[in-house]
Amino acid sequence: MIDKEKFIDPIGKYTLGFLEETGALFSLFWETIKTISRSKINLKNTYEQMVRIGIESIPVSVITALFVGMVFAVQIATEFTKFGAGKMVGGVMAIAVARELAPILTAVVLAGRVGAAMAAELGTMNVTQQIDAMYSLGTTPIRFLVIPRFIASCIMFPVLTMFADIVGFVGSYLICVYVAQISSGGYMETAEQFLKIADVMGGLFKAIIFGGAITIIACYKGLSAKNGAKGVGEATTSAVVVALITVFIANYFMSVALFK
Repeated sequence: MIDKEKFIDPIGKYTLGFLEETGALFSLFWETIKTISRSKINLKNTYEQMVRIGIESIPVSVITALFVGMVFAVQIATEFTKFGAGKMVGGVMAIAVARELAPILTAVVLAGRVGAAMAAELGTMNVTQQIDAMYSLGTTPIRFLVIPRFIASCIMFPVLTMFADIVGFVGSYLICVYVAQISSGGYMETAEQFLKIADVMGGLFKAIIFGGAITIIACYKGLSAKNGAKGVGEATTSAVVVALITVFIANYFMSVALFK
């Protein structure tokens, strides 16, 4: 017989905890949207977050996109040239970078860099009772802490994705033309034929969704952190893990909806 305490109870507790946390995330998202529509946006804080999320993340985002584009081009070009279809690499790479590689790589990199920083910062404020102090003064942390980060992420994630689009494509071009000896004209011709504006816009739309999701998850984990430094560390780790899983799941459904 199945031991109820060992198998059934843990599954029930995990399921209830998952549903409760999912509901809390959607509640925070809804409160954020309502507060944006009803209150004045703090432009100074939003600008500061745009710099931290966007400008300061350019080097790591660009380096990641460059080398992933290059290694992806090596694999594709090697196989395609075996069958005499080397010039088709340009079109394949253009679509892959615009639809998938640029938005997903940007989201993964920023989930680790930006998401962790948000969760740690807000978690530290929570365990040191700075959040409670804001409530006691009649202010809400959503307006001053969550909204600037949310808006900045929704703006800067697509910007960084555009950088990744360009750099990833350029990296693949260099490898294909100067290493795999594929015709430059053929590479660019197929890229122009295959790539549509809808592919680029779809990738940027993904980036907006990823940015908003990562921010809401990181802020929620930070604002719910407890038990001092240990709790902050656990909240930071959980924020990154949940954000990455959410990005990968959302990416599948958006890819099916946008590019099927």
